[in-house]
Amino acid sequence: MRLNHRILTQAMCAALLLVAGIASLSASATDQPKADQPEIFPLKQVKAGMKGIIYTIFTGDLVEPVEFEVIGVLPNTLGPEQDIILVQLKGEKAEHTGVAAGMSGSPAYIDGKLLGALSLKIGIFNKEAIGGVTPFKNMLEIQDGAAGDGGNSAVAGNHAAGLGNPAVDSNSARVRIPDPIAQRVGLGSGNFLIPIPTPLLFSGFYPQTLAQYSKEFASYGMTAMESGTAEASPEDAKIQRGDMVGMVLADGDASMSAGCTVTAIIGKRVFICGHPLFGLGAISMPMARGHVVTTLASAMESTKIMNTGGVIGTIKQDKVTAVMGELGAGPKMIPLEMTLVTPGGKKQLHFNLMDDRRLTPLLVGITTLNSIIGTPAYSEGSTLRLTGNIEIEGHSPVRFDNMFAPSEIMIPEGFFVANMVQSGFMSIFTNPYEQPHVNKINLQVECLPERRWAVIDGAWSEKSEVHPGETISVKVLLRPYRGAPVIQEVPLTIPVQAARGNLRIQVSDAEALNRMSRFLTAASQGQLTGLEELIQLVNRQRRNDRIYVTLLQPNPTLMVEDKELPNVPLSAINVLDHRRTPGGAMLLGESVAGEWSVDMNQVITGQQYVTITVK
Repeated sequence: MRLNHRILTQAMCAALLLVAGIASLSASATDQPKADQPEIFPLKQVKAGMKGIIYTIFTGDLVEPVEFEVIGVLPNTLGPEQDIILVQLKGEKAEHTGVAAGMSGSPAYIDGKLLGALSLKIGIFNKEAIGGVTPFKNMLEIQDGAAGDGGNSAVAGNHAAGLGNPAVDSNSARVRIPDPIAQRVGLGSGNFLIPIPTPLLFSGFYPQTLAQYSKEFASYGMTAMESGTAEASPEDAKIQRGDMVGMVLADGDASMSAGCTVTAIIGKRVFICGHPLFGLGAISMPMARGHVVTTLASAMESTKIMNTGGVIGTIKQDKVTAVMGELGAGPKMIPLEMTLVTPGGKKQLHFNLMDDRRLTPLLVGITTLNSIIGTPAYSEGSTLRLTGNIEIEGHSPVRFDNMFAPSEIMIPEGFFVANMVQSGFMSIFTNPYEQPHVNKINLQVECLPERRWAVIDGAWSEKSEVHPGETISVKVLLRPYRGAPVIQEVPLTIPVQAARGNLRIQVSDAEALNRMSRFLTAASQGQLTGLEELIQLVNRQRRNDRIYVTLLQPNPTLMVEDKELPNVPLSAINVLDHRRTPGGAMLLGESVAGEWSVDMNQVITGQQYVTITVK
C-alpha cells in the first residue's frame, strides 16, 4: 500500500508539474505580444548634454543605433504640455544625411529608457543633424480616442496647436528655435523646426499624374517619389522598434503609401511617426511592412526610399503627436475596376482604395487619371468616352456616361474624366444622410483616336407660328473641329395645352442644363429625403455628346427639394415664399414644356435661342 501510495503521489506531482508547465507556456504565449512595454524616461529629468541612442534604418532592414546629445527642451511647443526635446545626432551616417524624410518615429532612448520619437527637423536646405523628439508620454495620449471620435478631433487639435501658441507659425507647422539655443549650436537666429516630411511612395504612377496631384499631398508635409512594392512574406508582421511601416492609401496595379518608423509596440498597438500623417483622427488604413532600399542624401532634403511589403494590420488613429496602428488583419478597401478600350483591344486594371470620406474621392481621381494616361492609344488629341457606375449597398448605382474631347488648354483630357468621376463619387460619399457602403467602382474609358467636337453655330425653326399639338422641326447648324458644317434636325411637339403667346426654344449642350442640376444638388443638400433621392438627382446629369432642345413657356417653375413644379399657381408661390425655408424652394421665371435630344457621337458645345408664337 505504501509503495502504491508513493507511486500515486509521484504521478500526481508529475501531473501538476506538467499542468504548471503548460500553464507557464500558455501564459508566456499570451504575454508575448506585451513583451515590448518600454520603461519611459521622465521628461522632467531631461537635461542638456545628456546622451542617448536613436534607432533607425539607413538601408535594407538593418536597424542601426545613432548616438545623440540633448540640446534642450522646448516647453509647450505644440500646445499646452506638448513639449519638444531638441537633440543633435552624432556619427558619420547621421552627419551625411541629416534628419531624413522617413525617420519620423525613430525611437530615442536614454539609459535604456524610451524618451520618445524623432519627429522634427531643421527647415529645408539644411543637412544639420538636429531634430526634435516628441515625448513618448504625449504619443500615448493617442489611445484616449482609440474607440473612435468621428475623425474630427485630430483636425481640431492641429488647429488649436497652431493658433494657441505663439511659438508655432500658424501658416505652417513651424517651431521657432529660441535664439540662445540656436546660437549655442551654431545655427544662428531665425531657424525653426518642421515636421519631418513623410515619404509618399508611388508605384506604377506616371509623372504626368503626379504633376496634377502632388500639390494635394504636399500641403500635408509629404514628399512624393517613385518607389516599388515587395512580395508579402510571413516575416512581415515580425516588426520591432526602428523598423519602417507603410500606410497604404491604394494598392493593386498601382500603389500609393506613406512611410514612417516604428517607435514602440505595446501589445498589438504600434506607435509610429511622432507627428500626424493627415491629422484625420479616427481612420481605417492598411498598415504594411516597409523595406528601406537606401537613404538618399540631399542638400535640399534627404529621404528614405522604401518598398512596401505585405499588410500586417490597420492604422486606426492619426493625431497631433502620433499615428497608431494595430497588428492583425487589414481593413476593408473599396475595389475599383477599370476597363480601357482602344483600337488595339481591351485592358483590365484593378485597384483597392482605402475607405475614408476625406481621402477616397481624391484617390478615385488620381487612380482614374493614371489609368487613362497609361493607355497606349491615349494622346493629347484623343476623344474619351466614359461609362460606368458606383455600386452602393442597398441603393441604386450612380451612373457615368459622357464624352470628352481635346481642348486648347494645357491640361490632359484624362484629367476632366477623372474630375467627373471624383466629383460624382464625392457628392455621394460625403452626403449628409447616411454613410454609404460602396461595394465597387466600375469604370470603362474608350479611347477614340480623333477629335470629335462641334459647336452649335446657329438654330432656327421651320415655322415661326405654330398651333397646340403640332410637330415642327428645329434645325441646328453644327460647325465641327475640322470639315464642313452640318445641319441636324430635331423634331419637337408643341403641347396640346400650350396657351397663346410666345415660347422660347433653347438649343444647347448638356452643360447648360447640367448647371441647373448641379445647383439643385448643392441647394438641396440636407433637404432631400435621403441618399437614394440624391443618387437620382445626380443621375439626371445630361450627356455632352447630345444636342438638347428645350421648350420654355413663360410660366413660373417652383423648385422644391429635387422636384420641378411647372405652372405653379400664384397662391402656392406666395405660401412657400412666406415660409422662407433656406434651400427649400427656388422660383424660376420659365417652365419647361418639353425636352428632346439627339445622340451625335461627338462632344457638343454652345447654345442658341429661337422664339415661336402659338396661335
